[in-house]
Amino acid sequence: MKKIVSRKILVPIIAVAFLFVGSSYKSDFFEIAKQIEIFTTLFKELNMNYVDETNPAELMDTAIKNMLNELDPYTKFLNEQDVETYRINNAGEYSGIGAMVRSFDDKLLIIEPHQGYPADKAGLKAGDEIIQIGDIKVADFEDNASELLKGANGSTINVTYKRQGKINTTSITREGIEVDAVPFFKMIDNKTGYIVLAKFNAKATEQTKSALLDLKGKGAEKIILDLRGNPGGLLSEAINVTNLFVPKGELVVTTKSKVKKFNREYHTNNQPVDEEIPLVVLVNGSSASASEIVSGSLQDLDRAVIMGARSFGKGLVQRPLKLTYGTQLKVTISRYYTSSGRCIQSLDYWNRDESGKAVRNNTFNDFTTRNGRKVQDGGGILPDIEIATSKTNDLTLALLQNNIIFDYATNYHYTHKYDNVAEFNFTDADFSAFKNYVKQSNFSFETKAEEAIKKALSGDENDFLGPDVKDSYKTLLANIEKGKLNALDKYQSEIQKNLEDEIVKRYFYRDGLYQYYLNNDEAILAATELLGNNSKYKAILK
Repeated sequence: MKKIVSRKILVPIIAVAFLFVGSSYKSDFFEIAKQIEIFTTLFKELNMNYVDETNPAELMDTAIKNMLNELDPYTKFLNEQDVETYRINNAGEYSGIGAMVRSFDDKLLIIEPHQGYPADKAGLKAGDEIIQIGDIKVADFEDNASELLKGANGSTINVTYKRQGKINTTSITREGIEVDAVPFFKMIDNKTGYIVLAKFNAKATEQTKSALLDLKGKGAEKIILDLRGNPGGLLSEAINVTNLFVPKGELVVTTKSKVKKFNREYHTNNQPVDEEIPLVVLVNGSSASASEIVSGSLQDLDRAVIMGARSFGKGLVQRPLKLTYGTQLKVTISRYYTSSGRCIQSLDYWNRDESGKAVRNNTFNDFTTRNGRKVQDGGGILPDIEIATSKTNDLTLALLQNNIIFDYATNYHYTHKYDNVAEFNFTDADFSAFKNYVKQSNFSFETKAEEAIKKALSGDENDFLGPDVKDSYKTLLANIEKGKLNALDKYQSEIQKNLEDEIVKRYFYRDGLYQYYLNNDEAILAATELLGNNSKYKAILK
């Protein structure tokens, strides 16, 4: 019996040891020790006495994840597989099929095959549903089936997939995949250069610097840096990218924590590439973390004009802490503050509403840039110039999250033909067809008004409502539903931009999308116009 017990409580003992050490910064050791002892005793008795055989590792994994769910979504336990994924994301290199894949219960959905990589060579396209990998059916695989697509360079896998209702098979030979931080850069006109910085992995500074020098060599006297959709990454890379445009010794960001050793000021350490070249930085609601450090600090230092839409608002800093058996805890250790002293964290995970959701900050404090311009904290980086099509709203988000825009783009691709990106034109008739597609789909999303009305109808007070009141509520709900469909017209510009982005990638990959942007993207056109008016550009910064 002793042997069985020791095996089953090995994992909790290790976890307890870590928790005890990790809690050494706290003052109330007795309470911590008390709770650890309760948990250890419970875990041991549960595993020894439960009516069926238990899996201690799975139970512990569930316990850890549920505990961390009470904090913020960035504090996570990383098993060995997660640690490797985290390393790959930062390094920008991995071995696989070269495609963005989304996992569902019964299928893997190809979201975007990368041009020239294995999935693309094998003929897979966005919208293809992988239903079998080798001899394994995705629907029967309990874990994340996308892991089956990974493997050593040169190894081959057979996949079965569904496209437009037809079943197909293909073989994919895995390769080493390079994940560029800067997937595209080009001259827009004879004086304006455009750089897309898609992520802050270990290649971000090197590739941004290379693109900047290349464009300057081609005559660029003005630069547009596109951070839209950039989710962030390495803090060090954010500082070094900022350093390309500002002098050595400038304060870029400060981190503040309850643990003194995590309180740090980060300054630029190198000579810049160009601290004078006029610069516009583009951001949107998907620009987060490191993207906000770069855009926020360049704004605070009056070094660039920020254009687009309010950024995501992630002002929390994480650090991976090594645990036992190759696992790690990625834990939020501090908040970061841009050079003016503002923290742009938008969601308060420590003061939640009645439903347990983080409360969005709506009280902002004023700060000033180096030249005395007013900026605010608490809700992402607010651009100096807002662009309508860069903004988002609940309807557009719901259409994206429910794959409505994605699925429409898939159908569009198989019913329209374009030989080059210049031919593509999404017309009003196309948008009308999209609206009909939405109406015929099972798409639905609940507004806050609907949520409140439904709560009123289902609550205890419902017993006191007469039939006339109930009917009025139901009529109101029906009218709200009609209003949501009418909102497709209200938000046409934002929705249509997302449709165009998704459709263009189907024909011409991401490189073609950036080519399309140069002549059609509202934010890039506005940025180019601003940079062409030097007096207006300088007036914004002063």
